[in-house]
Amino acid sequence: MLIGSRLRDMRVDKKLSQGDIERRTGLLRCYVSRVENGHTVPAVETLEKFARALEVPLYMLVYDGSGPVTTIARPKQNGNGKHWGSGRSESRQLQKLISQLAKMRESDRGLLMAMAVQTARRGSSRKAEKV
Repeated sequence: MLIGSRLRDMRVDKKLSQGDIERRTGLLRCYVSRVENGHTVPAVETLEKFARALEVPLYMLVYDGSGPVTTIARPKQNGNGKHWGSGRSESRQLQKLISQLAKMRESDRGLLMAMAVQTARRGSSRKAEKV
């Protein structure tokens, strides 16, 4: 996967210069150039900065599939008005989960998804019983 060329294409499509990216991310322009030219591989935290600067979801920078990307529905808000995953520690957990899912076989991911659905249904039925 060529993240650098994808970053450059997105930046050019949005009519932004490397200087604009520098101002939006706080990264040096020479670093932006090195990433775009494939001389440096950015860390996930740096990719998050690029995604915010380009105003795109992070997955658009790393998606390497052949078909169209399907969007994922955001989880419902919990009692305090925040979405799960919006906190810093939850975000880290989610990134770890994504990393591990990428290493799994498709059949194992399907099994894990089925288990998650069943667990979520059980959890929501327990909440209804308490009310």
